[in-house]
Amino acid sequence: MRPARPRLAVRAAILHRDRLLVVNAYPGQKSDLWCLPGGGVEPAQSLPQNLQREVTEETGLTIAVGPPILINEFHDPGGRFHQVELHFRATLDGPDTITLADPDGVVNRFRWVTRDQLTRLRHKPDGLANAVWGDQFAHYDPLEAIIM
Repeated sequence: MRPARPRLAVRAAILHRDRLLVVNAYPGQKSDLWCLPGGGVEPAQSLPQNLQREVTEETGLTIAVGPPILINEFHDPGGRFHQVELHFRATLDGPDTITLADPDGVVNRFRWVTRDQLTRLRHKPDGLANAVWGDQFAHYDPLEAIIM
């Protein structure tokens, strides 16, 4: 059975001292798959407003949202899940001291990684490093199968 429609999500590429914040939100640490903080878009809020809300919910951080850098979509070939994600550049909006927290209990692990460290982590989307550390605007990373 196919999904009724894809889910729309936003993600934040937060670089701080040339390190990227990645998170893992799989319950019980069942997966080693990492991604950027963010989540589902709610109606009556702009994409940047949704992203600011999601990042605060997952990390306790406040951010300023910059331009989009990557459009990605993934699905579960054997199930009903299909998600389209818009990734935006973001900067920390506040003090230079960073304390990560997960007020809503969504994220179970946080990491600040260099580009080299990211290549050694299992992460999605595949084109993330090129989008984050590249200088092009809005890459499209083709439909990927989600792998737990």
